[in-house]
Amino acid sequence: MPVIHVHLLAGRKVEQKRAFVKKVTDAAVAELGCPAQNVRIVFHTLTKEDLAEGGVLRADRD
Repeated sequence: MPVIHVHLLAGRKVEQKRAFVKKVTDAAVAELGCPAQNVRIVFHTLTKEDLAEGGVLRADRD
């Protein structure tokens, strides 16, 4: 059973997540040969204060 973790900045619409989940699940089925019902996808939602790039918080870049 594949478990796929996805880290995203907050703000994605549920429609975007649905489309992403469908495509990633289809890819896992095609490439790994597992049943779709065994594919698990976990979203980890981050705020801009939870992510830094190059030593600078993402919140400080916007």
